[in-house]
Amino acid sequence: MTGTAPRHRIAIAGFQHETNSFGYGTAGMTEFEMADSWPALVEGDAVRDGTRGLNLPIAGFIEAAEASERIELHPVLWCSAEPSGPVTDHAFETITARILDGIGRAAPLDGLYLDLHGAMITASHDDGEGELLRRIRARLGPDLPIAVSLDMHANVTRDMVRHASSISIFRTYPHLDMGQTGARALSRLLRLLEGERPATAFRQLPYIIPMHAQYTGSDPMRRLCGLATEMSRGAMDVELAAGFTGGDIADSGPSLLASAVDRAKAEAAADALLEEALAVEPEFDCTLLTPEEAVEAALALPPGWPVTIADVQDNPGGGASSDTTGLLKTLLNARGRQVIVGVIHDPAASAEAHRLGTGHAFRISLGGKSGTPGDTPLDARFHVEALGNGEVAYRGEMYGGGTARMGPTAVLRPLGTDADLRIVTSSVRNQCLDRAYFSHVGLVPEKADIIAVKSTVHYRAEFEPISQGVISCGAPGALSCDIGLIPYRKLRPGIRLGPGGPVRVVPQK
Repeated sequence: MTGTAPRHRIAIAGFQHETNSFGYGTAGMTEFEMADSWPALVEGDAVRDGTRGLNLPIAGFIEAAEASERIELHPVLWCSAEPSGPVTDHAFETITARILDGIGRAAPLDGLYLDLHGAMITASHDDGEGELLRRIRARLGPDLPIAVSLDMHANVTRDMVRHASSISIFRTYPHLDMGQTGARALSRLLRLLEGERPATAFRQLPYIIPMHAQYTGSDPMRRLCGLATEMSRGAMDVELAAGFTGGDIADSGPSLLASAVDRAKAEAAADALLEEALAVEPEFDCTLLTPEEAVEAALALPPGWPVTIADVQDNPGGGASSDTTGLLKTLLNARGRQVIVGVIHDPAASAEAHRLGTGHAFRISLGGKSGTPGDTPLDARFHVEALGNGEVAYRGEMYGGGTARMGPTAVLRPLGTDADLRIVTSSVRNQCLDRAYFSHVGLVPEKADIIAVKSTVHYRAEFEPISQGVISCGAPGALSCDIGLIPYRKLRPGIRLGPGGPVRVVPQK
């Protein structure tokens, strides 16, 4: 006589925020409850339907779990907010309480999966994920398996490592493998449920990598991530986090983890990857061009095939305002080349364009309202070329299948200049990482001479294939890629500011 093997009762939840200590605004409940580039806050069974088919870790975990007859899923809650300044205490406490309550209702449990970012800072906690995990572990006890997935830009802390049973981290930037990472987290959770109890070796690198230099499509990040994947064989799991430079905490920066049942093997693997990471430090390309240099470099290339200029420091996907005008003003001198710019976050300009309608003109100070040092608005008359509802159906590999919701959008053309320039404005901040941000208002990126995007690296998946060249531009923005200029106050002593950069001396309190 044979019986049916019992199914594992697994609760799942997600709480996502990438916090820029020097970034735009804060993340309160409104920001977590609204849909932007990702879905709005969902609870219970709506977690499945609200994330299904998207390239999200929790969606990948759910898909893999539903394909298994061994798993009984109990969805609790999933939410995210656009990267910004710190998460408010009210939002953190409210969402954490809902997650804890949902986990309690799902008991008894065999395991838990958490879809986290790894760079959340709250008004009261430098390590938001570590605090969340601490409270969950206190509720569930020391032995229940907890599998966690993290963004590649996690600033991994010892509390995260201490309270999680396993940690899986994205291996691509642009993040094309988010769903795959969630599925990998499930496979590791299943091993934990079967009794495996690995030891984890944790290492932090002694230098910070500028965000635009973390691109995994080129070396040395490609080589480091490939090595981590190669080392993950059998019962050995090796993970690499590049770190998020906008987080001013002691644990900011790259780190790596190696897990194996045999602690000696885990320690040896961690040391081997650390040695390679130290050896490649001089290879990181941290080049940034000024707006003037970037535009001249683009104009030096022949017309007829786009050149993409990335406004890497004003990336809303890294907590910046997406409204600075340093690059935009320089593009007014693009000598007649057809230029498209996306996306300038200016709700007032978007609203006025919708009030007047296409074909009308108005004067406004565009952008430059966030108070970013060194930035001012572009004061001009603009012609309203097109209007949109801001419902952007993603077409690219990273977010394809999802919809961005930017509120009313407009295409504005500055008057009184020879520039052949079109600017996409939005009412809600969104990172311009998909060609649909232009096509939803009738612009065709493939036909432009110059495409200017407010993105650091994610744009590469969609725009690099149609471009004869890509250029990183260091115009003013809250996501500084010149690490030596970031006014850190909490970094651990001895960390170098950028590959080969100076050692940071932590101010005395």
